Amino acid sequence: MIRTTQTIFKDGAWHDAPTAHPAAAEQCQLVLALGAREALETPSLTVSLRERFPGAQIAYASTAGEIAGSEVFDGRIVVTGLSFERTEVRALATHIREHRDSADCGSHLMRGLPVKDLAAVLVLSDGGLVNGSELARGLNRENQGGVPITGGLAGDAARFERTLCGLNDRLEPGLVVAIGLYGSGLRVGHGSYGGWDEFGPERMVTYAESNVLYKIDGRSALSLYKEYLGPYAKELPGSALLFPLSMRVDGTDHKLVRTILSVNEENDSMTFAGDMPYGARVRLMKANFDRLVDAATTAARSSFSALGDMRPEFALLVSCVGRKLVLQGRVEEEVEAARSILGTDACITGFYSYGELSPFNPNAACDLHNQTMTITTLSEA
Repeated sequence: MIRTTQTIFKDGAWHDAPTAHPAAAEQCQLVLALGAREALETPSLTVSLRERFPGAQIAYASTAGEIAGSEVFDGRIVVTGLSFERTEVRALATHIREHRDSADCGSHLMRGLPVKDLAAVLVLSDGGLVNGSELARGLNRENQGGVPITGGLAGDAARFERTLCGLNDRLEPGLVVAIGLYGSGLRVGHGSYGGWDEFGPERMVTYAESNVLYKIDGRSALSLYKEYLGPYAKELPGSALLFPLSMRVDGTDHKLVRTILSVNEENDSMTFAGDMPYGARVRLMKANFDRLVDAATTAARSSFSALGDMRPEFALLVSCVGRKLVLQGRVEEEVEAARSILGTDACITGFYSYGELSPFNPNAACDLHNQTMTITTLSEA
């Protein structure tokens, strides 16, 4: 059984939250500290958490909103400790500047995790300096055992200024953290779903460099995008979060969603959270409130895929900042929808991100997703 403890930092103090299967802090092997950037920058935070969780690997990520149970917060830190009975935890971190590119960064992290008995990898990454698509590609390249790789890219509210990640006493922009979970008794499930509506014709990417898109169907991508946005074009780049692009590659029906991070008026380009490869087929998307909430239910059901008849004991929810901006006052509805499926015994934490990492379906490779609710569930047999 996975036992858990959860505490929330607000108003300058820690407030413990109840969990179904409580754990003592000193028994935890893994701690996830997910919080607003300004809260994570609190002096002595890493020291105080080390004192509270002396034997744990403590991983940090800044957020665009924090999740605990069925609630969504802003400006707080949600700290969740996990105490495993049959699972070993190993973790390492690296800085993007120490590598040729994001793919090399991902490969380095996977090579640093021993393959024997590896059951899953959780990844927390900087959300501004790291190309999530390339990171996933590098992680997959060295995933010799084909284990599930899930996680997300750190957020910074809707500011897109800088994000933080960290491991133990190291907390700074540019870090990527990989957490290896080891043991035959661990059951890992995952699900990822969007719920956005596509509209307009499907078009082809005709000029792009990595995650910077210049032309669609031979036309300026930014100009074409503005035509579809109409009055929302005046609110770019913020309004881009409300109108992502769906993308399919390699002639398949498998679609990913891509969020626009910034626009460049000088060269008529748009920068995305992940790669936009030449030849990819793209369509514009818009929000549908009910379908966004329903997507959380679908993702939660999918996360049972590898658990068999077991109930999840822990769940990590990573949802996109774009969903939060669209749902606004209804944002807790998607978390409540997920919880209704996961059950009251599951300890739930998570955050609103700049990108979600997960396989699209069981036995698939890890992908970068945008504008999805992505859920990872853990239980011990």
